[in-house]
Amino acid sequence: MNLAAAFATNAEINRSKIAVYWGEQECSYGALLAQSRQLAAHLHQAFQIKPGERVGLWLKNCPEFIPALFAVLQAGAVVVPINNFLKPEEVGHILADAGIDLIITDATMAEAAPRLAAARPQLRFWPVEELARLPSLSPGRSQRFPERGESDLAVIIYTSGTTGQPKGAMLSHGNLLANVESCRQVLAAAAADRFAVLLPMFHSFMLCVGVLLPLLVGGSLVLIKTLHPPKQVLHEIVQRQATILPAIPQFFRALAANGMPENFPLRACISGGAPLPVEILREFNARMPIPLIEGYGLSEASPVVSMNPLAGPWKTGSIGLPIPGVEVTVQDESGNLLPTCQTGEVCVRGPNVMLGYWNQPEETARAMRRGWLLTGDIGHRDADGYFYITDRKKDMLLVNGMNVYPREIEEILYQFPGVKEAAVIGVADRRKGEQPVAFVAADEAAQLEEKALLRFVREKLADYKVPRRVVFMAALPRNATGKILKTTLRQQAL
Repeated sequence: MNLAAAFATNAEINRSKIAVYWGEQECSYGALLAQSRQLAAHLHQAFQIKPGERVGLWLKNCPEFIPALFAVLQAGAVVVPINNFLKPEEVGHILADAGIDLIITDATMAEAAPRLAAARPQLRFWPVEELARLPSLSPGRSQRFPERGESDLAVIIYTSGTTGQPKGAMLSHGNLLANVESCRQVLAAAAADRFAVLLPMFHSFMLCVGVLLPLLVGGSLVLIKTLHPPKQVLHEIVQRQATILPAIPQFFRALAANGMPENFPLRACISGGAPLPVEILREFNARMPIPLIEGYGLSEASPVVSMNPLAGPWKTGSIGLPIPGVEVTVQDESGNLLPTCQTGEVCVRGPNVMLGYWNQPEETARAMRRGWLLTGDIGHRDADGYFYITDRKKDMLLVNGMNVYPREIEEILYQFPGVKEAAVIGVADRRKGEQPVAFVAADEAAQLEEKALLRFVREKLADYKVPRRVVFMAALPRNATGKILKTTLRQQAL
């Protein structure tokens, strides 16, 4: 089994069913399948795409993303979804690293084409707008494509690169199929479900949960054209009767602030892509009658690792239980398993774990230990088996030899009235080794004072954990999926 075959099988069964809602436009499974087959034939005949060859997918959210994705896979090639917020120099690194000679893109990216081509002369561009003009395949005509199995490479996801140059996580057909099936069980996803897709489809979270999952269970995508204003998003969710909403924490705060309209169809909200601050969860739960389920994952795990149970119990601040088929442990630096409530590195094992990093055997060896994926996240497990993430291993500070986790301080900052966003980093200090520094963005109507904010933190945390200073910003820098760019904040602190 492979992803293209799984999609084709389901699409044949649901040919007349609407697979994608895009504003007023509707696209059936049959249409998507026909487009994917036409494009696969074009890739094979016009571009001589070979098995295992990498093809870039540099698109904003659009219905054409789906046939382009499955066409590349059907042709036996490897999809490399590229962040459409990246600058040409950043895209150029990915193209060179993955050895991409063909990129599927759209007209909005045309400005970058000359710069990319100058750096990589052999690079060819195929505008996705041409999809509608491809000739239809003759009835009964069968195009022979190479067989791909579960162990074959399907997708290379480049990590966000918040700590340096991005690395390409290699995900096989089997990795993604296993993660889709696990998520199907956890969310009880079925053909009747419609997934509201807000986040970029190039991101591993949305690729698996927002694209592959609904399409492989016979559901539908409600593809949202714009996130502004939030009330328009709510209108589309109601109009198209979306039932499941995967999104990032910031959107759920906005959703709670706008309140729930009448006849709200959602049955579950899934928070991913970035840690969910406890204060946002409390605010949502206080105003909305549907569950906001926090999950956890990383690109290297296809990406979902754990999730709070749909029917509960839900534990505030917890990333929930491992999804079916996935093992999660907490280990020390030597790989020893740590007991309940003891803090260490969260490690993952299962059929969803990547094949490794593209062309980086040393980085792969650093990320894997005796079959376990080392996530780089610090956390613990409670007596009921629920896991909690304390912080990133790389983000941990040493203040006078004491471990300080920025996430703990950030949670307190979010409790202060008027704080909209908060992030804590470490700066070098001659006496104490490191000192925490807080970056804060306020709500529009709020006036925050540094002294009052630090006094509030000091009342709740040990003195050595209190930030040395607070830097106020209009908004914190984020990447395309909502993660705060702490690398940028560190540079600013310096």
